[in-house]
Amino acid sequence: MPRSVPARRSTRGRDAVDGDGVRVVCRNRRARERFAVEKTFEAGLVLEGTEVKSLREGEADLADAYAVVQDGELLLLNFHIAPYRHGGYVNHAPRRPRRLLLHRREIQRLVGRVAERGYTLVPLAVYFRRGWAKVELALARGKSGPDRRQEIRRRDTEREARREGRR
Repeated sequence: MPRSVPARRSTRGRDAVDGDGVRVVCRNRRARERFAVEKTFEAGLVLEGTEVKSLREGEADLADAYAVVQDGELLLLNFHIAPYRHGGYVNHAPRRPRRLLLHRREIQRLVGRVAERGYTLVPLAVYFRRGWAKVELALARGKSGPDRRQEIRRRDTEREARREGRR
């Protein structure tokens, strides 16, 4: 009788993860420049099979994406997931609206805040947590031109202070 060998755990699709099983697919780098983030949420993504495969390959772009509440559902709009290379004729539409999964009470709270002038829902990152696709969503307020310039000035002075400290 052959000796039993312990089964190897497959890491396919879960490579390059950190300690708590998170693998970041893409980040919205400009979001923190353009918006003042007040609160962040983690929401699940409702995806088709080819979208998941394309995300695992890192083929996504959050640059112009935003979230809205329509008919009590949270939707992610303008999120580009490139067509899966081996998808053939069953591929997905790259910029289709995608449903986000949050508890109903959380969605109701967001509706109240987004109704206030100046607030919006901006995705900050898309990642896989334990094999499930998630999006980090921020309740944010747009920064005006003077706000951005003030932020740049503050960063410059901090950088100068660090530089002086090294000498």
